[in-house]
Formats: sequence, structure tokens, C-alpha cells
Amino acid sequence: MTDFNDADVSGLDEFVLARLAEDEERVRAGKLPYIDEAERRGWLRIMPARGEDGRDGLLLAAGPLETAEERRPVPFAEKVEFLRKEILGSHDDDSVKLIASVYQAHPLWREAWRH
Repeated sequence: MTDFNDADVSGLDEFVLARLAEDEERVRAGKLPYIDEAERRGWLRIMPARGEDGRDGLLLAAGPLETAEERRPVPFAEKVEFLRKEILGSHDDDSVKLIASVYQAHPLWREAWRH
């Protein structure tokens, strides 16, 4: 996996946050957000999970982990809130790169971010 310097990762954070805001605009316009399309294609999965503290939350994972029958859909607004916390709070580089991969076709995407 490629090593990223702080400037690259910081730029990636800003890129992903801007794309999430665009996805929110897509929802308001009645269009499918790219995050949901990525889930449908099996590129990533955002699913309900119970934390070690016993509280309900969400989990981000690469690829489909559940069969279609096992899936419990997560409302888009909850996904976006969770993903923003992942980026701004815990900031796991691998999670940020996974989220960013959804938006690789965007014209502001930088090849340096590809992993």
C-alpha cells in the first residue's frame, strides 16, 4: 500500500467531505447518492453493529459481507453522519481511502490517493 504524507491525507479528507456533501445534494434532488450506489455494487458496506461498550452504531467494511437477505439498510443521513465522524474523529487512513474510492471518477480525484 502506498504511503501518504500528511498533505496528501489532509487533501483526501477535504475531498471526501466535499463529495459527501454532494451526495447529500443528490439525495435532495431525488437522485441515488454515490455511497449507496457503491454499496449496491458491493464495493463497500455500511452496516449496523454493536460496539464493545454495548451501544448500537455502524461499521464500515470493504466489499459485501452479508447476503442480500441479511442486510438491514442504514438510512442515508445516518451513513453520512457516521462517515463524517470516521473522517474527522477517529480518522483511520484505510477507512478514508475506502470511502474516497467511491469517488475516483470525480474530476478532482488525484492519482496519488489511489491505493
